Amino acid sequence: MADELTPETPESDEEPIKQRKNGLYPGVSDELAENMKSGWADTELRDLRPIAQAAHTAARRAALSARFPGERLVVPAGNLKTRANDTEYGFRAATEYAYLTGNQTEDGVLVLEPRKDGEGHDATLYLLPRSDRENGEFWLSGQGELWVGRRHSLTEAATLYGISTHDVRELPARLAEATGPVRVVRGYDAGVEKALTDKVTAERDEELRVFLSEARLVKDDFEIAELEKACASTTRGFEDVVKVLDKAEATSERYIEGTFFLRARVEGNDVGYGSICAAGPHACTLHWVRNDGPVRPGDLLLLDAGVETNELYTADVTRTLPISGTFTDLQRKIYDAVYEAQEAGIAAVKPGAAFRDFHDAAQRVLAEKLVEWGLLEGPVERVLELGLQRRWTLHGTGHMLGMDVHDCAAARTEAYVGGTLEPGMCLTVEPGLYFQADDLTVPEEYRGIGVRIEDDILVTEDGNRNLSEALPRRSDEVEAWMAGLRG
Repeated sequence: MADELTPETPESDEEPIKQRKNGLYPGVSDELAENMKSGWADTELRDLRPIAQAAHTAARRAALSARFPGERLVVPAGNLKTRANDTEYGFRAATEYAYLTGNQTEDGVLVLEPRKDGEGHDATLYLLPRSDRENGEFWLSGQGELWVGRRHSLTEAATLYGISTHDVRELPARLAEATGPVRVVRGYDAGVEKALTDKVTAERDEELRVFLSEARLVKDDFEIAELEKACASTTRGFEDVVKVLDKAEATSERYIEGTFFLRARVEGNDVGYGSICAAGPHACTLHWVRNDGPVRPGDLLLLDAGVETNELYTADVTRTLPISGTFTDLQRKIYDAVYEAQEAGIAAVKPGAAFRDFHDAAQRVLAEKLVEWGLLEGPVERVLELGLQRRWTLHGTGHMLGMDVHDCAAARTEAYVGGTLEPGMCLTVEPGLYFQADDLTVPEEYRGIGVRIEDDILVTEDGNRNLSEALPRRSDEVEAWMAGLRG
């Protein structure tokens, strides 16, 4: 990794003074600074077209404008975060910002200014412009384009996103001069929040965050298409993993993690969250992301992973696979119980149903199985009333899905978990049974077995559609699918 330009050791005490005359950086001569100003081709892009979702982002901004008339609204993208010393984590734009703009640039800020006539807002996208050749920023600064790559000019960005653009370096002064009511989406840009310290309140800002969360509950056509793409790529990633399970047995769970990640990257995407590649008893740890354990024949692999598209929509799929290719009798019994619970949950997903219905349907099946197996004392109604099945089911049966893997998390209870399903909502259905390795309340042969099956379900006008249905779920279908992939 290249180091940033550093000054050479001067030969005399006068040398640093001479080097600083150009106002750039110690160690840069006047001649070099002058040379770097010229000889560069015009690279302005003049044949750009708006991004595919531009009409959708405009409609989203219009809905936001209608909800908060007469108020200035500030939505930051966020900043780079230090990983170690002078290196940063890869940047992921704030969901609210990307949802409203389609832009994914660090340090960007969307501002909706109320019009003087009180009719709606004017949107402005504040971005860092192209690097300046005259002052040397493009090759001397850590944000310069020779270091981090070409940025769109403000003119190019305005064309792409359909939003007026300005230099983000002007924004702090403009915010400081702002009058009238202001709201900001907090948690992404400390500099923006500082500039608005005396103009905003936590309560009002939370109302903005809640609105933007609830706005994403129902997906538009563009979003549904992105989720379909994410699920299709995720299916290919699961197929890749099955094909190399023998290599994972010789290494560790990280071979599985790397294989799935490779599929995401070669298709121009990313993963939407840390992949859970949990073999053997690790499957009983709900968010096992260390992925450093052994992969042993005879055990189960719980793979919970999702590709995130380039437009930041993620799949969230889980399959529990027999590493050897065939379930044992006990593994099959537990797996089939979870499959039956998932079938009941998916059947409960339909417009007009309560959000909690699919969870209740799946939990009832699992409670019935636990009573049937003698692990809990019935009747089933008593078990459900007291929640006794939760020792082994542990978590809710699903959540909204979209730009965040746990999407719409700031929505009000009455709009989300206490609400009603509508066409265009997308959610996961993911029941599970987990028998911890140290759980003395179950027979020894159960201990260390964890099973979860998860699919991404779109609510339609007449029921639902499984966006991840290309991956088999029934135990015999899983075995046949694995055999076909492994030859």
